[in-house]
Amino acid sequence: MNLDPSFIWTAGLSLLQALPETLWITFVSVAAGLVIGTVVALCRMYRIPVLSQLSAAYVAFVRGTPMLMHLLLIYFGLPVVIDGLSAAMGWSFTSASIPLIGFVWIAFSITAGAYMSEVVRAGIQAVDKGQVEAAQSIGMTTIQTLRRIILPQALSVSLPNLSNSVIGMLHGSTLAYTISVVEINAQAQIVAADNWKYFEAYIAAAILFWVLTILIERISGWLEYRLNAYQRGGTL
Repeated sequence: MNLDPSFIWTAGLSLLQALPETLWITFVSVAAGLVIGTVVALCRMYRIPVLSQLSAAYVAFVRGTPMLMHLLLIYFGLPVVIDGLSAAMGWSFTSASIPLIGFVWIAFSITAGAYMSEVVRAGIQAVDKGQVEAAQSIGMTTIQTLRRIILPQALSVSLPNLSNSVIGMLHGSTLAYTISVVEINAQAQIVAADNWKYFEAYIAAAILFWVLTILIERISGWLEYRLNAYQRGGTL
């Protein structure tokens, strides 16, 4: 087999067509996962009855099963639930109304939520308890303490781990091809299928993922610097 360097460039240009889909999968999954993870972490830390136990079971199950399994369970299981409810309630909405990427968003958000809950929980635990006690002593409610004292500092502490989660979700987006969502990995297969130059196509895909990963690391480093400067009393 002879390597065709020119086709790597050609394939790379073609892969850019699938870049928006990959970025959407990553962004939506991470954003929704961060919200889910924060709620789950707070439920566990404040030991809210029932919700605390459900949250612990959710985290244990998701972290103990593969990401691909989550996608397949949602893809095959959610339509059964939606169509059953639609038939029982007389709704016009069915699983056929959900775009394929919608299943990916739901599954990957559930996955990200479990992992990010541990990141958020660790960040909250890193905040000095003295600050929390000081906030409560001046009459701040729990919600105010979380919003003004705990969560901003927890975000700063958790940023390196959060950036790792973003990178992990970016790489995990390649699993979306299993349900026919055309992201970078699937596009590489499509490009290579015409002339069987799979090696060159996958090199182009690897380079693209590498560049995206470097960008995420640089953005994360910049945000971490700015947040730390702000907390030291500097200006943003």
